[in-house]
Amino acid sequence: MSGPPRPTEETPPLAIVLIIVGMVFMTVNDSLIKALGGDYPLHQMVFIRSTIGILFSLVILQFEGGFRELRTATPGLHILRGLFVVIANMLYFAALAVMPLADAVATFFVAPLIITLLSVFVLKERVGPHRIGAILIGFVGVLVMTRPGMSGGDGPERWTLILPILAATAYAAMQVMTRKLGVYSKASALAVYIQGVFLCVSIGFYLIAGDGRFAQGVEEESLVFLLRAWVWPTPQDWPLFIALGCMSGAIGYLLSAAYKMGNAATISSFEYTALPMAIASGWLIFGEVPDLWVIAGALLIAGAGIYVFMRERRRRSPIAPRRPLRRG
Repeated sequence: MSGPPRPTEETPPLAIVLIIVGMVFMTVNDSLIKALGGDYPLHQMVFIRSTIGILFSLVILQFEGGFRELRTATPGLHILRGLFVVIANMLYFAALAVMPLADAVATFFVAPLIITLLSVFVLKERVGPHRIGAILIGFVGVLVMTRPGMSGGDGPERWTLILPILAATAYAAMQVMTRKLGVYSKASALAVYIQGVFLCVSIGFYLIAGDGRFAQGVEEESLVFLLRAWVWPTPQDWPLFIALGCMSGAIGYLLSAAYKMGNAATISSFEYTALPMAIASGWLIFGEVPDLWVIAGALLIAGAGIYVFMRERRRRSPIAPRRPLRRG
């Protein structure tokens, strides 16, 4: 790679704040996708949100060094990282079209466990027993909420539950790559690369399936959501699309910045804070009333995140090394 890598900043409290704010924006983003999903195809929403999001990211880029920050010796890795997040989004939002918001988010939260495993084996990060224990408690909370094998006939089909798990795997791979590439790239540049890949993929979807011909005769809602024809947004929906684009740009930057400066296993545990937010959003906006199992699981998840936060604060130790990560 050209030039020495930039040192990561030793600011764990800031990384934690960034990831929590990112989860707030992600919850708003998911709610907007779910609200608009009945009328527009996913790839059209991705195109509009990414067009606005890349403009948002390019503005931030000017404050972090300008267009020269986009130069990279590893374009293939940035494209691969972008494809991981595209796959994660497509699978997750396809599940979101047919699942309650809280259920989809809860199932998706196997991601922190996967991130922790990958951070140990790929990034060679040290993960102590306290952090592993907190993440496992959070995962128990996910199991309490989803109660695998206990869903009745009114719940989503079993194959649908696999979609957010596959999305979580792709997302985890993307965030581990963020940690590696973030040593060399600004967070805004990482966000621009992701938005660019989103744009290319959504344009490809439009050219192949934008007329909706592949959706004809399809009854499965998640597939219809992926394949239905593009339609021009109504005037009342344009503000929602603009908000969706702003959320996309902000999420791309906040998550890239958090994983760039923080230990991946620690930062990932705070993604669990999105779960109680999703429960509240599903309840208040879509009338999806959570049961006692969901509430109990959310308390376990929130407690695990708070424990990690208090422990990191008490230790006052850096969660990112000052030197670039080395393999071996």
